[in-house]
Amino acid sequence: MTILLLKLLMAHLVADFLIQPLSWIKDKEQKAFVSKKLIWHSLVHALLYAMAFAFAPQYWLGWLILVVSHYLIDGLKSICHRSVVQDKSLFFNRRSLFIIDQLLHITIIFAVVGYYFPDLYQVSFNLEQLWLLAIALLLLTRVSSIVIKVLISRWTPLNVDDPGKTNHSLANAGSYIGFLERLFIFVFIVTNHWEGVGFLLAAKSVFRFGDLKEAHDRRLTEYILIGTLISFGLAIAISLGYVYFKALV
Repeated sequence: MTILLLKLLMAHLVADFLIQPLSWIKDKEQKAFVSKKLIWHSLVHALLYAMAFAFAPQYWLGWLILVVSHYLIDGLKSICHRSVVQDKSLFFNRRSLFIIDQLLHITIIFAVVGYYFPDLYQVSFNLEQLWLLAIALLLLTRVSSIVIKVLISRWTPLNVDDPGKTNHSLANAGSYIGFLERLFIFVFIVTNHWEGVGFLLAAKSVFRFGDLKEAHDRRLTEYILIGTLISFGLAIAISLGYVYFKALV
């Protein structure tokens, strides 16, 4: 039943993000499984999950799995967090631990609901369309980023990525901005909201205007404009290609 899934997701979000104090989070990170705050946090989840199940006794196993798994996952996350703090070279960091933690919690919620209502997730998938979507997403992100970098490399201004100057930009921010803008364009075109593409271009122009005005460098202005237009052009072309081939498969 979809309503049960929504109630359990709401219970998780309320317990994890709405009513969990910052002091509890810090205590869990420091003490892991021996943290009393972790026990209190798990009890809050237990109460909210029980309310989501409407205290129906037939769901006792699902309720127990959700509560115990939440305690174990949060405890393991805290142990991993301490390792990350001590060793900065580890692959995992605070962001990745947070994402993995939430994905595990949500996956278990979906699994528990699927156990009681196996017909809920019976959706027919077109394998060809999934492959097409995966290719489109790859083209929109990493592939487009490399293509743009190669195409505009001959025009790179001297003051871009100049190690002799102080760089106030966030690490890899340009690449992530490009990923996001092309993904937004993809969503706008696939959902037939072309006005969103114009809004996105206008919004980016407004944010870039201040930088270009202060730079007083015509080459930098042209460099940014070329990169932006190529990025938008690739995103539009890939999105239209996806729509075309999706209609064929």
